Amino acid sequence: MVLSLRPLITRRLYTKSCFAYADSVDILLSEEHKDSTTQNQHEPMQINMLELNSQLRNLTKSGDLKSARDMFDALPHRDEISWTTMISGYVNASDSSEALSLFSKMWVLPSIRMDPFILSLALKACGLNVDVNCGQTLHGYSVKTGLLNSVFVGSAVLDMYMKNGRVFEGCRVFDDMPLRNVVSWTAIITGLVRAGFNSRGLFYFANMWRDNVDYDSYTFAIALKACADLELLNYGREIHARTMKKGVDTTSYVANSLAAMYNKCGKLIYGSRMFQNMSKPDVVSWTSIITTYVQTGQEKLGIVSFKRMRECDVCPNEYTCAAVISGIANMARLDWGQQMHAHVSRLGLTGSLSVSNSLMTMYSKCGLSNSASLIFREMTKRDVISWSTIIAGYSQEGCGEEAFELLSWMRKEGTKPTEFALSSVLSVSGSMAVLDQGRQIHAYALTVGLDQTALVRSSLINMYAKCGSIKEAEKIFSASENDDIVSWTAMINGYAEHGDSQEAINLFEKIVHVGLRPDSITFIGVLSACSHVGLLDLGFHYFESMTKDYKINPCKEHYGCMIDLLCRAGKLSEAENMIRTMPFERDDVVWSTLLRASREQGNVECGRVAAEQILRLDPDCAGTHIALANIYASSGKWREAADVRKLMKSRGVIKEPGWSWIKIKEKVSAFVSGDKSHPQCEEIYSLLELIASKDELVFQELASILHVAQG
Repeated sequence: MVLSLRPLITRRLYTKSCFAYADSVDILLSEEHKDSTTQNQHEPMQINMLELNSQLRNLTKSGDLKSARDMFDALPHRDEISWTTMISGYVNASDSSEALSLFSKMWVLPSIRMDPFILSLALKACGLNVDVNCGQTLHGYSVKTGLLNSVFVGSAVLDMYMKNGRVFEGCRVFDDMPLRNVVSWTAIITGLVRAGFNSRGLFYFANMWRDNVDYDSYTFAIALKACADLELLNYGREIHARTMKKGVDTTSYVANSLAAMYNKCGKLIYGSRMFQNMSKPDVVSWTSIITTYVQTGQEKLGIVSFKRMRECDVCPNEYTCAAVISGIANMARLDWGQQMHAHVSRLGLTGSLSVSNSLMTMYSKCGLSNSASLIFREMTKRDVISWSTIIAGYSQEGCGEEAFELLSWMRKEGTKPTEFALSSVLSVSGSMAVLDQGRQIHAYALTVGLDQTALVRSSLINMYAKCGSIKEAEKIFSASENDDIVSWTAMINGYAEHGDSQEAINLFEKIVHVGLRPDSITFIGVLSACSHVGLLDLGFHYFESMTKDYKINPCKEHYGCMIDLLCRAGKLSEAENMIRTMPFERDDVVWSTLLRASREQGNVECGRVAAEQILRLDPDCAGTHIALANIYASSGKWREAADVRKLMKSRGVIKEPGWSWIKIKEKVSAFVSGDKSHPQCEEIYSLLELIASKDELVFQELASILHVAQG
């Protein structure tokens, strides 16, 4: 935003330079020279250069850099204005490499005098190109020549360091500047806010106000962004009042920033009102409102806004499309996602990192990890989000080996894995009960210092608990600080899954005493614990406490826990009533809970109702057909059981066999009952026959075979 100002300022300065040059020509023409012949020789050259530089400037302004470069190369003589105009054209077109190449050629020319404007352009190119070495060289040159004292050069050096992530060097340059203007102040505030130092950025913003420096739209906008990130509603309102006094609250930069600030601070009505008051919302405005809807779980409104945007003939950019695709991913609407994929391909945005990452997320959430992998492998450049997204996608699919291999590939490529990537692999390690792999990730997290982040710590607790090492999970939990509800929730869930329901309940009761507040996931853990031991009254106490004491609205998972609790307590009628009255769509999961309980308790009528509801949702569910047939059979209703079997056969419904797996020597082998697809199946079945025969001699022979194999 700061740099977007500078081309305008620079162009005005160059224009003034040209006018000054023209004035000097007029003065020279009006002077009386002793040698009129010499005057007549120089006058055409001066006039021609002025005209040529004007033509060159017009070409760069129109964006025709190729024609401008051809003209520049063909010039018989080039002055400071010629070089500055051409370099400025490349910088404004974000072609920093060509700008720096041209600057290096100009630098060695003894006839060209370096001035603050050319140097500031070169520094801006270093910022665009993220070339800190070149920028440091120019910084040293500006110190040596004294040009750093120029507010233009000082601001450019400051901005270069900020663009290269050297925040503290940038702050040092700013603090040493003898003269600062609105560009300098905006540069330091922008650099700090974009680097995540929002509080520090607002500190400089306050100092700017104290020093009576006049704000502009860009300064207000970046300060509002800091308020949004910190959710400082009152401070944001103060800035809003200042923008109104200044008369810039309706400019696109400020209006968009105000809308985003109110949205992030939870004042969606105010944010929507700011958007509606815009006379002609631009692509940033639309992107902001769409992103807000997606981030607040109102994906459908985000899609509707995107359609309205297209009806208003506003062309989406990469961030708009990424937000829409993220919303579609949350809804798991594959058909819409494929339409958006085709749309971004037509717009030529598939090369954008944000779009590609969103597409990978969408396909992963829709269960198409292969499609996500195809996009990942076709990407010409990848960032840490790309790696984390594809690893998380494979982890969610239960593809532990692939996720682990991608993590290793990520490390070889030099990209440092984030806590999200490690958490994903730990999650799938726990789901597959692959303890060795989980321990390797734990060791790596220790070496890179990510083991104390809330996400990794909770994932480690979850992984060890699911792999049966509840003591290891307890060690990690005990070493953690009492400021992380996620780790507490993971430990409660671990105890509940291990059947240590009383430990889970005791831990839940301690949460309030350590100053934490249970969240929605924490209640799922404690309700599951109550369900496992049949604590009906206590379960209902916690269920009611959610809304009464903690203002948490129960979700489908909470109702699922309560339905399971009622079923385990033999309250099948109450469970069915809760299913029918809960404020969510009744899926096959809750009906399956009732079906399973009906089978265990021999309740034919309740089982029949549950089975009918499941088959209405999924007519080809083999497990439901078999469960219903077994319920009829156990109650002596053989005719009904036979009818269900016949129906199952007529529909071609076949029960999918259950899979098991084992990891040996870093390789996972999966198999079903009677499976003979393994390349070593003959040896496997031979050993199984030996084990099946209970002859003492056979056991001695088996021990001998195993000893030889291990040796």
